[in-house]
Amino acid sequence: MIRTIRMDDPGARQALAGLRRPLLLEQLLQDSPELQSVHAIIDDVRARGDAAVADVTQRVDNVALSPGSFRVPAEALAAAQEQLDPALRAAMRKAIDQVRTFQEHILTTTREPLRRPKVALQARLRPMRRVGVCVPGAAAPLPSSAIHCAVPAQVAGVKDVVLVAPPRHQGTVHPTILGVAAELGITEVYRVGGPQAVAALAIGTESIPRVDKIVGPGGIYTQLAKRLCYGMVDIEMFAGPSEVVVIADEAASAVHVAADLLSQAEHDPGAAILLTPSAMLLEAVRKELAVQLVKLSRQEGTARSLDHYSALVLVRNLDEAVELANGIAPEHLEIDVRDAEALVDRIENAGAIFVGAHGTEAAGDYVAGPSHVLPTGGSARFWSGLSCNDFLRRTSILRYEPGGLDADADAIIAIAEAEGLTAHANSVRVRQSK
Repeated sequence: MIRTIRMDDPGARQALAGLRRPLLLEQLLQDSPELQSVHAIIDDVRARGDAAVADVTQRVDNVALSPGSFRVPAEALAAAQEQLDPALRAAMRKAIDQVRTFQEHILTTTREPLRRPKVALQARLRPMRRVGVCVPGAAAPLPSSAIHCAVPAQVAGVKDVVLVAPPRHQGTVHPTILGVAAELGITEVYRVGGPQAVAALAIGTESIPRVDKIVGPGGIYTQLAKRLCYGMVDIEMFAGPSEVVVIADEAASAVHVAADLLSQAEHDPGAAILLTPSAMLLEAVRKELAVQLVKLSRQEGTARSLDHYSALVLVRNLDEAVELANGIAPEHLEIDVRDAEALVDRIENAGAIFVGAHGTEAAGDYVAGPSHVLPTGGSARFWSGLSCNDFLRRTSILRYEPGGLDADADAIIAIAEAEGLTAHANSVRVRQSK
């Protein structure tokens, strides 16, 4: 079912590195058929607008739409909200409230100017005006994705949050997604998904106005479209399948560890890796995976992820576990060791860190507060999880009073003339005090 890698064996590091290689999206950027297909869709939407969006939706989703029917009517949103299961509605509201509270806590605001004599320098922060949220709807509705993308944008002050999702539920968006959109106060929802939706949001069509940023999960075609449209719009990241790394020692519960590995493997594909110095825990987790797997609703896909992309790794010590985790730079990292706090500050690269025996990754997926939109495939080395601050634009404001330029003039002129930009230098000379 799941392989074992012993770090004292030759080739162990290569075997560990090879686990996730098939999941990395970067290989698709090398003139792959998928890349060519997405390029063609974007070019088609640029050339034909709504007609191209409708044609691709008919071909991919087998749903015939006219441009006038892209947008979901307000009454459909209200009806979906009314029909939400009460327990699910309560859970959604809890998630929305706790995500909003955390995002408000971390929101960066404009600070007072930095002052020098006769000079004031400031960075002003303003929210983007329109943001598009992609919500997948293929295998199952993902209302949590809508919450974890939209709430940070709303906290930042984005005026228009637009939601797109594929029309795969009886020719329209799944009612659970419509219901959560209504709970979020989103009124602009389009029953269009995939690369055609990304292209429409980035370029703008007759029926779908363009946005400033596109966020949200999706399959390889959606992610490639976001990557190709970056520059026309901003995106949060180029993300692949979900992953978890668990660092655990003999004090950890095999039941807990196995449950958390399975929770990522069930994404199908998903990568789940245990790093432990305890051979006893490793074998207990292996047995527990088999016990819990047969109770899951997605046994086949989960087993496939365990077979192909997951491993139980026997490390020599926790220092090696930390080193490997930093090299993997996982989307989710759980630390379940006797002194978990001692390892937290040693982790340099991770999308989110879950500390202690009760820090299950599922809490972060749904209600904890930080957005679950996190970097994957090692990109936590340079990307961060989505937050309200990602929807803010920073503009520098420079104020020079009369005479304030004098202290900087010689340095500006020297650098400008070294670069051969004499007009730059002259623009300062003509302002120098006599």
